Order: sequence, then C-alpha cells, then structure tokens
Amino acid sequence: MATLAIAVSLLSTLSFVFTSSSPDVVSSDLNIGSYLNPCSVATHGRSILHSKSDPLKTRFDQIRKQVDDHRSLAQTYAAYARKLKFEKSKLVRVFAELSRSYTDVLSKPAYRALSDSDTESIDKTTMRELEKKVKERIKVTRQVIVEAKESFDNQLKIQKLKDTIFAVNEQLTKAKKQGAFSSLIAAKSIPKSLHCVAMRLMEERIARPERYTDEGKPRPVEFDDPKLYHYAIFSDNVVAASVVVNSAVKNTKEPWKHVFHVVTDKMNLGAMQVMFKMKEYNGAHIEIKPYEDYTFLNSSYVPVLKQRESAKLQNFYNFLNMENATKDTTNMKFRNPKYLSILNHLRFYLPEMYPTLQRILFLDDDIIVQKDLTGLWKVDMDGKVNGAVETCFGSFHRYSQYMNFSHPLIKEKFDPNACAWAYGMNFFDLDAWRREKCTEEYHYWQNLIIIIIQMIQTSVGSGHT
Repeated sequence: MATLAIAVSLLSTLSFVFTSSSPDVVSSDLNIGSYLNPCSVATHGRSILHSKSDPLKTRFDQIRKQVDDHRSLAQTYAAYARKLKFEKSKLVRVFAELSRSYTDVLSKPAYRALSDSDTESIDKTTMRELEKKVKERIKVTRQVIVEAKESFDNQLKIQKLKDTIFAVNEQLTKAKKQGAFSSLIAAKSIPKSLHCVAMRLMEERIARPERYTDEGKPRPVEFDDPKLYHYAIFSDNVVAASVVVNSAVKNTKEPWKHVFHVVTDKMNLGAMQVMFKMKEYNGAHIEIKPYEDYTFLNSSYVPVLKQRESAKLQNFYNFLNMENATKDTTNMKFRNPKYLSILNHLRFYLPEMYPTLQRILFLDDDIIVQKDLTGLWKVDMDGKVNGAVETCFGSFHRYSQYMNFSHPLIKEKFDPNACAWAYGMNFFDLDAWRREKCTEEYHYWQNLIIIIIQMIQTSVGSGHT
C-alpha cells in the first residue's frame, strides 16, 4: 500500500508525462519548473545552462535533483508493475535498469567531483556532459512511462472488473442462500385455503366417531395379500397423502387390486381416517395406521429414535434460522427437521412392517401419479433390492455430494462417483431385502453416527473443541 501511495503521489505530481502529446517537447526541457508544472513545458525553452544568472553550483543541484526524482519515479513504476503482476514483462526490467542508470551516471568520478567542488572550480564542460546524459535518460524514462501507461490502465481496468465480478458473486451467493432458506420454509408451508383442513377433519372425527373407527372390525385380508399391488405412503400431511392415493387410483385400470398402506402419527391419525373414509377411491383398499402401533419401533432398536434423544442433534435440525442459514448453506437442505422424523426412516423397516409381502412400491407424499404403475410389478429385479429412477447428470446426485469421503471408512466402502437415485418412488423386492439384510446394514451406519455424536458431546463437555 505504501508503494501504491508513492505511485499515486508521483503520478499526480508528474501528470504531464501522461497528458503531453509530444514526447519531444516534454523531454527537451531539463528545467525544474517544466518538470513540476506541465503548463511550463511549452513556454520554457531554455536549458539549465542557458540561465546565465544561476550559479553553477545551483544548476548542478537542480540536475542532481532531477536525477533523484526520475530515479525514484522509475523505482516506483517498477514496484507498481510488480504489484500488477508484470513480472514476466519487460516493464519491470526496463524501469529497474533506468533507475540504475541514474545511479551510475552520478557515481562516475568526474560527475561525483562536481558535488564536492565550489562554484568557481566547477568545470562547465563536465557540467554540459552531465546535463546531456541526464537529458537522454529523462527522455527515455518519460517515453517508457508514456508507453507503459496503457498497460497500467488496462491492468487497473481488469482489476476493477475482477473486483466488480467478486462483489456480484458475493451478492449472488447471498441471494442463493436466502432463496434456499426460503424454499425450505415454502416446502413446509400450506396454502391459506387449506390451513384448517386437518382441524375440520378432526372435528368431524370427534362428532361422528362410529363412522371412522376400525376398532372391533376384522382386518381385511387384502392388506396382507401378496398377489395384490401394494403401496407404502408415510406422511403426516393429510392433503399430500390423499393426493398421492387419488392420483394413483385415477390412473389404474383395476383399482380394487391395489392396496395403499398409509402410515402417519397419532396426532394426524383422526384426520387421515376421515379423509380416506369420506371417499370410496373406486374400490381401492386403504389402510391407515399410526407408526406407534408398530411396537418394535423403539429407541432400543431404531438408531434414529436414539439419535433424537441427543439435544445437540435436535438443535442442529430444529434451530436453523435465517442468520445461520446465510452463514452455512453447504448442507442446509439436509438440515430439514423431517430427516430426523421417524416417518422419514420407516422405509428401512418395510420387510418387518409387512412380513407377508414380497414386493411393495414406496411413494413419497410429494408425488403425483400420472400413469398406471402396475407394470412395475412385472419388472425383473434380477435379485436387486431396490428399483428406482436414476437422476444423475454431471455431478448431480453423486455419492460425493452426500458423504464425507475424507473419512477412510467412507472412502473404502463407497464410490464417490456412484449414482444416487430419486427417493420419491422406490420399488422394493422385500425378499431380496431380507436376504441381503439391508436393515442391519442401515443400523450399522446409523450406530456409527450415534458414536460420533457421543464423542462430540464428550469433547464439548470436557472443554475441548
């Protein structure tokens, strides 16, 4: 910054170097007045030696001052050229050589002796030789500066453009962060016209319980019939779940052969029962059940339920405010609290939830079915567990986006370029799942997360960071 300040000061003082249209006129004068004042360039035509009234000693001092000033100017431009990354150009070397040339000319014995001589003993011939050499160097210096000005200006423009691009990128990044945060809010929002749907359904459930309860009724055999087409939908959104079922039924040719297993929580169970009992769905079979009825789903068996007991993990998922969102958005979309919800992990327990079934189609609650899906049951899975739609193109949905491959265990077990899949529609071969013990594998990795959380809590509790 000090170098830049010197350059700016010298540039302002010596602005005539950049504005003069005639290098010959500029360089033809060695007078101090013309050096400091661009207006004097065209009006003063005399050299120092033409000023007969000036003592020789004074004239020598003026010559030496111009040497020192132009040497400093050359050094400043050389430093500024380095700052603008001109190391590979000739400008740095040229300005450095010019600076040395001024030092060399004054270091010669004949010219150095002039500074030690009194006025009467100064040799005029030596003075003229010194003046001529200094004039030649100053002319070259000024010509080089005029030629370098364009390069400096271009570099300054480039730097200014880079600064502008950086500022725009900063604004764009901030806008993306705010947009990502807003999308999380919007995804969980419900249109105003539907705000009270669940409440009105619950009012109906309370007013007429006999219409909607299944207590005391035998379990329909269709719910466990492996010959039918079975769907699993896990959701606490009454409207979304009904849309999925309704769209699937509308597009199937034989709806009475399709069974929808809708699993929710007890809070939304009543509303779900009313919603699906109010319509026949063309004979399709619909089971509504809270996940709490699956007694094996407890914290001693399900790792994610054990993780939910961690206050630190609860804070990580549930306290994502705007300030934190704009600071760290690398994994912001994965901090949605729904990922800690048991409803989001039930898919890993499908074989245990439906032990009599061989195949089942899992549908997320943001799906709208637009064609008959029965053809999926005819697909040869070739012993594979999961049939899904690949969504990879470029780096999108690659494992590297979901896992930390700097960890040796992750690096050993997974391929970072492997393609992930769309989670909204998965066709599971439950027999293959049981054979491959996928739930046990899922528990292995979830338990590793618990160990890591405990290590972090222990470290924080002991005062380590």
